[in-house]
Amino acid sequence: MGCDDPPYPQDGEGPPREVAVGPFALAATAVTNAEFAAFAAATGHTTDAERHGWSFVFGGFLPDDFPPTRAASAAPWWRQVHGADWRRPEGPGSGLDGRADHPVVHVSHTDALAYCAWAGARLPDEAEWEYAARGGLAGMPYPWGDRRDPGGEYRMNVWRGDFPHRNTAADGYRGTCPVDAFPANGHGLFNMTGNVWEWCADPFGPGGARLLRGGSHLCHASYCFRYRTSARIGNTPESSSGNTGFRCARPLAGTHIAPGSTDPLEPR
Repeated sequence: MGCDDPPYPQDGEGPPREVAVGPFALAATAVTNAEFAAFAAATGHTTDAERHGWSFVFGGFLPDDFPPTRAASAAPWWRQVHGADWRRPEGPGSGLDGRADHPVVHVSHTDALAYCAWAGARLPDEAEWEYAARGGLAGMPYPWGDRRDPGGEYRMNVWRGDFPHRNTAADGYRGTCPVDAFPANGHGLFNMTGNVWEWCADPFGPGGARLLRGGSHLCHASYCFRYRTSARIGNTPESSSGNTGFRCARPLAGTHIAPGSTDPLEPR
């Protein structure tokens, strides 16, 4: 895992090293809005974004007449939107129509742990996540090889155009996409890079931050060249945003995940 010459040395991607992982199962997809809704209905769980009363929304998704909001100092395209949460991804007036099969967003590390506990699962650790993302390939930056768009074919949902002003949506999506959009990798896993960042179990350095992997639909090489199998970032465990989700893992010997299963972790 890891890579030579990482673009952001402070992220701790390099150097490449060998890591052993035991048998485990990983869901073929990130947790969807429909799945999270079932969890919320069964448990009454209140997410951190709901408790705080706000979450971070990409400013380009807000209508022109949206009331003024506070911007993140280091990334002004992120706006603090009161009333934004997993049910209302762009804040008041938005909803989940047509997005039942999209990944749930505005979930914190704490929320992801609560869902996993309810589902009888856990978050993957970093080595498991990267092993799974590589799809059986060694040393490749993408789950399918060494080219982002091999032969001009789009394989993931990332920002296409001039960030943060213009997204051509050439890959078909300006926001999130269905969790099983684009071809699966060699392990039968969908969207391991792009679409949404995914929480992992590990800490991200000292200070209490938790690890995220995979990049998102807002990643662009000009500022966030992290839609790669070895890329990593951290955030505080209570943080949430419109491009952060997760998928579940489970220790499991001698099995693999069946895409399309009614149980996202059912072995075959």
